[in-house]
Amino acid sequence: MNKHLEQLVLLSKIDQEIDSFEPKIDSITKNLKDAENKINQINIQIGNLELEIEDVKNQKIQNNLHISEFSAKIKELGKKSASVKTEKEANALKIEEDIAKEQLDSANDEIIRLDKILENKELFKKELLEKKAKEEQDIETIRSSIKTQMEALEKERMDVYAKKTKLVADINLKVLSFYEKIRKWAKNTAVVAVKKQACYGCFMKIYDKTYLSVIKGEEIITCPHCGRILYKEQEDKS
Repeated sequence: MNKHLEQLVLLSKIDQEIDSFEPKIDSITKNLKDAENKINQINIQIGNLELEIEDVKNQKIQNNLHISEFSAKIKELGKKSASVKTEKEANALKIEEDIAKEQLDSANDEIIRLDKILENKELFKKELLEKKAKEEQDIETIRSSIKTQMEALEKERMDVYAKKTKLVADINLKVLSFYEKIRKWAKNTAVVAVKKQACYGCFMKIYDKTYLSVIKGEEIITCPHCGRILYKEQEDKS
């Protein structure tokens, strides 16, 4: 195989290896992102719950004010009943007092209902805070594990970059520029193998004359269909 072609095949494989680090990093950090999302969702739930709790407390305050008003009114009506002169006045006061008592009972029942709601919401908030604490504890373990994995991955990546730097320094600039031009659009398929007389970049059949040139490997040949650099790979005999 032509020296320049051999170098480009090797460079292409190194570039593929370099580009493979990003999905590896994404895979390693996925658990951390998932854990962070869980905590964010819990924080949103807690925030919404605190607003609901505050609303229930305000409703209790309003109902307690009503209880005070109804109690005062009943007391006032009781004083008035002592000075009524006619049965008609007495009946009117009695009706007004009964209504006030019903309103007082309703307000007291509402306080009991709100207290129950408040108790449940406070209990749910406590559960969420405990869940958040557990998630935060787990996330520290995840961060520690990621740090170890990332350090190993970074070392591996630096080793690959060192290989590329050494190889690039030995490649002819025109050949390198030609490769980079193709790589801009072909990405990691700038250099592809020919198998069963087909380009493994576009999967189109290679013409006989071009195929013979690829087999010889004496010069850099590009696919007549897609423009990728071609090289001959051993056929699978199985």
